[in-house]
Amino acid sequence: MMARTPRNTLSAELIVRTALELMEAKGTEQFSLRGVAAELGVGPMALYTYFRNKDELYDAVRDHLMGLLPDVPRDVPWPDQVRAVCGSLRVLMLQHPCLAQLLASRPLAGHETARVAEGLLGVLRSAGFDPETAARTHTTLFTYVLGAVTWEIQMAAERRDPEAWRRLRTTMESLSAREFPTVVELAPELARTTGGDEQFDYGLDLLLAGLRTPS
Repeated sequence: MMARTPRNTLSAELIVRTALELMEAKGTEQFSLRGVAAELGVGPMALYTYFRNKDELYDAVRDHLMGLLPDVPRDVPWPDQVRAVCGSLRVLMLQHPCLAQLLASRPLAGHETARVAEGLLGVLRSAGFDPETAARTHTTLFTYVLGAVTWEIQMAAERRDPEAWRRLRTTMESLSAREFPTVVELAPELARTTGGDEQFDYGLDLLLAGLRTPS
């Protein structure tokens, strides 16, 4: 039988921590307020004192995680500041894969997400980029990090699943060299670029190389 949360100890912080644990164990798709209440040993209505609905709790969990990101380093050139922000966000999402799901489903919600955006946009504006370029660059960088990490998380999950990995290898090995000559030729290289620090940095450097420093 699940132990009940002691009287007068239920708090928003405890609910957020419990929700995070459940999301990391089951994913956001299987997450529910009822499940959080059961884990805490309270009735579902007790949670509504703190969060009006599941979306509010989603936002609170995402804010909690985004609040763990370090501040933008100020003593390095702006490209290295951008790399630091993007790299820290990637590491955080790899440590907490549910964050990638939360950012993909509700990308513009939450105060901490805005704080991170403020830091990156501030770097770009201080570097001399005009408002539109700064905004477009921020959006491009954010979607790159989110997409790259989502792909990396999925590929890592497939590697941990012997059956999924077997199916993927079977698919690649069954490709016709006549129909897909370049894919077959580069299969080893493609396998090495499914994730990892080197691949992430390569993609980020490509994006940064396309930015012309304002005169």
